[in-house]
Amino acid sequence: MIRQFLSRQFVLFLLTGGIAAAINFGSRILYSRWWDFSVAVILAYCSGMVVAFVLAKLFVFEASKNNTAQSAAVFVLVNGLGIAQTWLVSMALAHYLLPALGVTRYVEEIAHFVGVLFPVFTSYLGHKYWSFR
Repeated sequence: MIRQFLSRQFVLFLLTGGIAAAINFGSRILYSRWWDFSVAVILAYCSGMVVAFVLAKLFVFEASKNNTAQSAAVFVLVNGLGIAQTWLVSMALAHYLLPALGVTRYVEEIAHFVGVLFPVFTSYLGHKYWSFR
């Protein structure tokens, strides 16, 4: 299992995922101008997911046996778990943990950043074995 996370493919996944995560994080700040934090996290995840799919298909899982439509459908399903993880971690940090620790500045940014990082490993395994198998 550990070898999977020491592979070239995983490094490419991290690089392309990092770009998607930056889109996710940056767009959440923009979405927060019009929607509350909870909705903005979900919308931002969807923005990052579009970028993540394109980059993963082009650079990480290019040898996929699934066609693009199949990959996209399963990609969205796998990301259902990722969005749940991101949302739960972000909400827990922003509304409970960080305030309990006395953090008062950049609470939403810290919470969302940690939330975006949380599903890296589950997403990689899901996309490797289901989305782009």
